[in-house]
Amino acid sequence: MHRIFLLAVLSALLLLPSPAGASASGVVVSQVYGGGGNSGATFQNDFVELFNAGASAVDISGWTVQYATAAGTSWQTTPLTGTMPAGRYYLIQLASSAAVGAPLPAPDAAGTSNLAATSGKIALVRGATALTCGASAGTCSADPSVEDLVGYGSASDFEGTGSAPAPTNILAARRASEGCGDTGDNAADFTAATPDPRNAASTAHVCAGTPTPGPGAAVHVDLDVASILSLSLDRTSLSFGTAAAGATPAPMAENVTVSSNNATGYSLAVARTAFAPHDLPLAIGATAPAGGSLAPPLAGGALIPIPVQPAAALTIGTKDSPTAGSGDVWPARLGFSSPLPLVPTGRYSATVTFTAIAR
Repeated sequence: MHRIFLLAVLSALLLLPSPAGASASGVVVSQVYGGGGNSGATFQNDFVELFNAGASAVDISGWTVQYATAAGTSWQTTPLTGTMPAGRYYLIQLASSAAVGAPLPAPDAAGTSNLAATSGKIALVRGATALTCGASAGTCSADPSVEDLVGYGSASDFEGTGSAPAPTNILAARRASEGCGDTGDNAADFTAATPDPRNAASTAHVCAGTPTPGPGAAVHVDLDVASILSLSLDRTSLSFGTAAAGATPAPMAENVTVSSNNATGYSLAVARTAFAPHDLPLAIGATAPAGGSLAPPLAGGALIPIPVQPAAALTIGTKDSPTAGSGDVWPARLGFSSPLPLVPTGRYSATVTFTAIAR
């Protein structure tokens, strides 16, 4: 017997509905800075910061951060990889105008988009296809692949009632509450503030009201898995019809199917009762299934006499592994190893028994 122990942990989780326009996954654009390397810039590179305001980790592999100019509909894409744990940040380093300002912390992704310092559009997209929206307000938010959208300055498209305040060479568009503020309205959710780029190694920030797992309880599940060893035949009766003494009736096919979950496999054997009133030279040939091997007497393809009980059974073949799918099929042939002897007329019958033995 094999015993399998399964452990299932049941817990309750309360999920609050998201506001219209808010991120479905919890991952949002939390900071946009387009003054990288400009005169008087705080940092050398433009950057976009993401934040996971949700309660669960989110795999963002295959997602992109995309940029378009304030009035444009042609978007530049930067691919993302990895998983964002709840409460963590993700930093995307973008282009630099010159070596002015401080270097960014180690980025989690990098691209070549050159952001306009005061007006533009940033989209977080679940996929790699470049957007074509953004000519007017609401067009990108209507795209189901857009996870989050930030229009800043005089952007033509944005979430909610208006765009985020215009950043500068020394200010970034920053989402309220360290990234937790997401009402689906860029004008309400963002302020122009001192840039503070954070990456995946930065301290986690848990949003107030973020759902957390409730009390847990464990249930122990016990299951006995029984050993399986079964055998079936295509037919339970074979008739060679009428034959004369000295003739050798043509062999007849019989498929033997074995099912076994024994890790070390099984062997297949055969024996028979004697024909009455006189015995006849009943014999067998066989073919092994995939992964199986024939016993030496049958390996040459000839018909081999079937032992008469109580003599030891003849091993047909073996397999050293469990069966697959619906079982192993051993194609067998029952026939006669020599011409029929001169015996009285009448009906002759015998019982042939196939046996599967776990190894």
